[in-house]
Amino acid sequence: MLKIQNLHKSYSTPQGPLPVLQGIDLNVARGSSLALMGESGSGKSTLLHLIAGLDQADSGSIQVAGQDLGQLSESQLAGWRRSGIGLIFQQFNLISSLSVADNLAFQARLAGRHDRHWQAELTQRLGLTQLLERYPEQLSGGQQQRVALGRALAARPALVLADEPTGSLDEASSNEVLQLLLELLDEQATTLLMVTHSPRVAARLQRRVTLSNGRLAPADGL
Repeated sequence: MLKIQNLHKSYSTPQGPLPVLQGIDLNVARGSSLALMGESGSGKSTLLHLIAGLDQADSGSIQVAGQDLGQLSESQLAGWRRSGIGLIFQQFNLISSLSVADNLAFQARLAGRHDRHWQAELTQRLGLTQLLERYPEQLSGGQQQRVALGRALAARPALVLADEPTGSLDEASSNEVLQLLLELLDEQATTLLMVTHSPRVAARLQRRVTLSNGRLAPADGL
């Protein structure tokens, strides 16, 4: 599903180029889950942004379902982000002016894949049925993250990228949200790449790798 080869990325600083990723190689099978770990500033979010097509690598390649992202134009990348992937962020990134129902449908409508039956099932599974007319500011953190999950999954993407999706939640809410996410992804055979600092969260995923000094290594021999 995801194939990364010899990926390099650096940023310009007054002191010169700052290498962040130095020859990343990674393969993630379709329908599997991978936790990406590492210290703050190690480049985890940078790697996620490159995979999402939100930034460009200096060299190397990223292929998702056989599509080389480096060969896509900006407009093609934008279209691919709408339909090919689901993004989940630590800070939810819900649209404050939209109701829960409209936030849930937002991504699927952009992708041209809005399915009211699937959205109704997601709404029920995520425990949001009684909250559809509320707005993000009227929800708890756990409820907002459930909406974010539903939005990301509503278009049935083949790949979900999650950046610390439970990092701002208490442990109980984190466990509930993570369990729902893994169940829904497993049923849809959706691939998951999750950035997390939490060994407890990472242990729930099938594989774990650590990013350190710009390179990847297995976190636990897997």
